[in-house]
Amino acid sequence: MSSFSTQILGPIVGLNLWTLVMEGWMYATRIPATIRAQETGKLKMRPDMTKEEYNSALPANVRWKADNYNHLMEQPLQFYAIVLVIAQLGRGNKIDLGLAWAYVGVRVAHSLVQCLSNKVPTRFGLFVTSSGVLAALTVRAAIAVFGA
Repeated sequence: MSSFSTQILGPIVGLNLWTLVMEGWMYATRIPATIRAQETGKLKMRPDMTKEEYNSALPANVRWKADNYNHLMEQPLQFYAIVLVIAQLGRGNKIDLGLAWAYVGVRVAHSLVQCLSNKVPTRFGLFVTSSGVLAALTVRAAIAVFGA
């Protein structure tokens, strides 16, 4: 693999590390909130409880972390696949590397907005931006795979 093909794996590792940070943040807020909700009688855990019932017993700012963790299991999967295609082809270059790190940066910003303030217009703008970066990476991978 070329140097850039190896370097382009960095954003994959970086985003996965961020996802683990978000998972820890989710548990650090969700577990205490669940215990408090049970102690106050707001939450009675049952095997047939729906996600909506559970979530309604937790404060919104606690739910935001779980929502974001779930979001990191969605579109970023496409990112991982496309970056691996670029790396496998040995076609990663400065542009691909810059786009990949930009994607990671925008997703981290998206997480912070969602988890700290959950301002939907700002989140949406960041999501659209990350989608655009992902589209650019995908087009570049498509050109490498199918030729131009």
